[in-house]
Amino acid sequence: MTSQTTHSAEGHNGNYPGKGIGQPVGVAVLGMGTVGTEVLRLISEFSSNLEQRIGGPIDVRGVAVSDLGKRREVLDLFPDIALTDNALELIDRDDIDVVVEVIGGIEYPRQCVLAALKAGKSVVTANKALIAAHADELSDAANEAGVDLYYEAAVAAAIPVVGTLRRSLAGDQIQRISGIVNGTTNYVLDAMASTGMSYDEALAEATRLGYAEADPTADVEGHDAASKAAILASMGFHSRVTYDDVHAEGITNITAEDIEAAKDAGFTIKLLAICERLFDDAGNTTSVAARVHPTLVPNEHPLASVDKSYNAVFVEAEAAGRLMFYGNGAGGAPTASAVLGDLVGAARNKIHGGRAPADNPYAHYPVADFGDVPTRYHIDMSVVDRAGVLADISRRFADAGISISAVRQEEHGDASRLIVVTHMSIERKLAAIVEELATLDDVKVVNSVIRLDADAAE
Repeated sequence: MTSQTTHSAEGHNGNYPGKGIGQPVGVAVLGMGTVGTEVLRLISEFSSNLEQRIGGPIDVRGVAVSDLGKRREVLDLFPDIALTDNALELIDRDDIDVVVEVIGGIEYPRQCVLAALKAGKSVVTANKALIAAHADELSDAANEAGVDLYYEAAVAAAIPVVGTLRRSLAGDQIQRISGIVNGTTNYVLDAMASTGMSYDEALAEATRLGYAEADPTADVEGHDAASKAAILASMGFHSRVTYDDVHAEGITNITAEDIEAAKDAGFTIKLLAICERLFDDAGNTTSVAARVHPTLVPNEHPLASVDKSYNAVFVEAEAAGRLMFYGNGAGGAPTASAVLGDLVGAARNKIHGGRAPADNPYAHYPVADFGDVPTRYHIDMSVVDRAGVLADISRRFADAGISISAVRQEEHGDASRLIVVTHMSIERKLAAIVEELATLDDVKVVNSVIRLDADAAE
């Protein structure tokens, strides 16, 4: 007779018992900007459905804001809510079960999130910069307290890529993640490609339409995408990758001429976040890398058709193959949708017991130096129009151990425009040859250097 073991509900939930069906889940919302306001509106609008999904009602018991005197119409939907400018005091209340952090920034949100976790409150955050900088510390605090830390909205808003990596692909091995994870830069590059606008004109249009902030630095210099790349790499490769580990370049130097040259060669320029494993000759993972930079994407690749302010993340897994996730990657409603999805998960666990899958950076792969990352270059330069220049430049590439994939030359008066596309080589060698080219008498100027996506045909 085969023996069987049964598990009681209490045993299944271990040290994380639930409040019980029908009990309310007390929620504090920190921040009432665009996202916080939309979260509250959705909680009010969907309250009955949310209660059915969770097993108990969501009871928003307090909201922390920076300006108590500001009129906020959404609060009319919550007449009994406590409004405060002291987030830490609100977090400390005994009737708060889940804290939603949508403040933005790093240091003050870090204090608030840590205080919440250490006090046994689950946390839902949309704060990519916070997670990219302090994921280890926050995850440790959540694990020690036995509570949840959710952050789906920190990467690409409503696109469910964080949950996919954490749950659906948890049994697979992720080889590479690449994607468009910043709507502002994608809008600017798309406008340049579709209308012929200059970078400045496209950015001005993005600002007018609300796609770009008054200070767009974090977006156009690649910082925003770098935070998201750090999160994706950490989750995909089970190794801790921080913002400081990500090489980031923005789009401020992309010109209309670069856009046209890309079109002529069958490419589209996108600002990509690229996270990948690096392998030794035996096929073993040696390290991981994460980078953000303008990239030439072949027109036939699915990422090339992602236009306007949309985002898309392309995941390559050993068993699942290639997967692409596409949608609104920014904005109040899409981000609030992701926050609310996490809130449902955290609240359900409070009702029924248990915890969501936690971060598990067990692999501990080192992060590769950017100079060791393999890539390809598209080099656009103006050279003296004389016999032998192309042969001399080709020889210098050969001497550096870099193979050339394609060369195109155009005549322009007393100068020629020379475009060289390399085969795959390591970043350090490619950067060195560009520096050497810039010193040659026959090279008037190196106009631009743009990397090619790994899927570009060799």
